[in-house]
Amino acid sequence: MTSTIRRRLARTTAICALGLAALGFAPLSVSAQAPKTGGTVHVVVQPEPPMLMQGLNQNGPTNMVAGNIYESLLRYDEKLQPQPSLAKSWEISPDAKVYTFKLQEGVKWHDGKPFTADDVVFSLDKFHREVHPRWRPVVSAQVEKIEKVDDLTVRITLKQPFGPMITTQEVASAPMIPKHIYDGTDYRANPANNTPIGTGPFKLKEWKKGAYIHLVKNEDYWAKGKPALDEIYWQIIPDAAARAVAYETGKVDVLTGGSVDVYDVQRLAKLPNSCMTTKGWEMFAPHAWLTVNIAKGGPLANKQFRQGLMYAIDREFGKDVVWDGLGKLPTGPISSKTKFYSADVPKYTYDVAKAKELIKASGYKGEPLKILALPYGEVWSRWAESIKQNFADAGVNVSIETTDVPGWTQKASNGDFDLTFNFLYQLGDPAIGVARNYISTNIVKGNPFGNQGAYVNPEVDKLFADAAVAPNDAARQELYTKVQQVLAEDLPVLWLLEMEFPTIYRCNIKNLVTTAIGVNDGFRDATKD
Repeated sequence: MTSTIRRRLARTTAICALGLAALGFAPLSVSAQAPKTGGTVHVVVQPEPPMLMQGLNQNGPTNMVAGNIYESLLRYDEKLQPQPSLAKSWEISPDAKVYTFKLQEGVKWHDGKPFTADDVVFSLDKFHREVHPRWRPVVSAQVEKIEKVDDLTVRITLKQPFGPMITTQEVASAPMIPKHIYDGTDYRANPANNTPIGTGPFKLKEWKKGAYIHLVKNEDYWAKGKPALDEIYWQIIPDAAARAVAYETGKVDVLTGGSVDVYDVQRLAKLPNSCMTTKGWEMFAPHAWLTVNIAKGGPLANKQFRQGLMYAIDREFGKDVVWDGLGKLPTGPISSKTKFYSADVPKYTYDVAKAKELIKASGYKGEPLKILALPYGEVWSRWAESIKQNFADAGVNVSIETTDVPGWTQKASNGDFDLTFNFLYQLGDPAIGVARNYISTNIVKGNPFGNQGAYVNPEVDKLFADAAVAPNDAARQELYTKVQQVLAEDLPVLWLLEMEFPTIYRCNIKNLVTTAIGVNDGFRDATKD
């Protein structure tokens, strides 16, 4: 080819490219069309997870990391519709009592052992029945039997139709646990808890405490072509300002929800090559509150005192100033983003005079109380200080107790608190994500995400039980409206905020948030240009 022809071809190619760009199209190239593979992504996780054994711990940081190590039978899109995961297909019987799951073929645990129906039966019928605060109430009340049909088929038979059943198989709610490692052992003392073995797209390579958690690609992953990324470093950076700087300077690629000061969110999202989304929380719809330890007795066991505390809290200040407007005030136990929400409940505005009146009528005599702060960063510390001042203005003698994440987990799990911050997930349906915090059968020590304050009300137990199995949505709505009214009167917890957690990330990271739990299982599909 002559040099003249080469120059003409080059000029023609350039003109075509400019024309395509003017029309809004990028010029085609082999590299643009090829699937993106390889690459390292640095992600902030804050605070450091207490452990990565997802079946034993469901802290937010644990779920973020471990949801990419473990898997469940199903995944869920942003409309909470079930999608295949370890189950490639499923059938529901005409009477809605039998669920049959067909498992993926060729799935291996990270230690090379095959994943089979035996692992599913062990996980759902033994392991989680004993230790999991979300699955335990479901399996105890609704499931007649869980059985292996063959190596790749599992059948779950219910006692009666239970509409939310198909939404129970989210990875934090029902992670698959390797039977060959845990069966016959003390689950909580098993040494494998320090080196989690899952079936997921990434494996734990190294955990350098206080610095990072290093996950690497599972080369034997069952979904062909996934994951695309080679490795993920979950960076542990204790200070919020330092996390923001790490993103600004390019040391981290993803700021997970809640990992930077709320006042930095908009600024960081506007940086070059920065994208932001509030998607990926549809399954969770996180609800923040103060749990009241009713089991301690004294003023905390008095409904009037709890109502006085609720009137004393300036929740608008918390939303607008502490959280920079990221969220919405809740009216009761069910998020306005979740099915069966009702606003027809007793309302609590900020009213110091009303708070003082109720607190005095309750017989409170100045007993000292402590708020156990949630060790998830500066915004939670500011919130604790704000509410401490609110309570002091209403005449309540209160102080703040601080600890680290393991310390908080231990105290909250064992009822060693007066009041404590917490935020819990709604999980797509009140029967799964809400009932567990208020029914008396879920008062179990050892996990901070059940009925933590030991609230007991037989009417509430019955309403939740009946609503879970009601024949249609209209009947369920009637029962859930009633239970919201009762709980808003009793106030076993003091609801503070329906939370929003934006994820900030480099725009060249694609397909990071594709499910209703976002980054918690998103790295299976993520690519990096």
